[in-house]
Amino acid sequence: MEKEENKRLNLEESFEKLEGMIELLSDRETPLEQAFLTYQQGMKLVKECQEQIDLVEKQVLVLDGEGEADAFQ
Repeated sequence: MEKEENKRLNLEESFEKLEGMIELLSDRETPLEQAFLTYQQGMKLVKECQEQIDLVEKQVLVLDGEGEADAFQ
């Protein structure tokens, strides 16, 4: 499992993993310690997703009124 955490996931993989975490956290049978660890991992993954999204947003080009491409800011 440690090797999996060291590998950087793409956004789609990250979202799928987050969905699984949400399901686990929603299950009332999940032990509290496991739920807490899952929550911590999920919050770390959300932060990584936000960083990836921010990077992409900075690279997106926007066409101005004259058809010229400007960097998205």
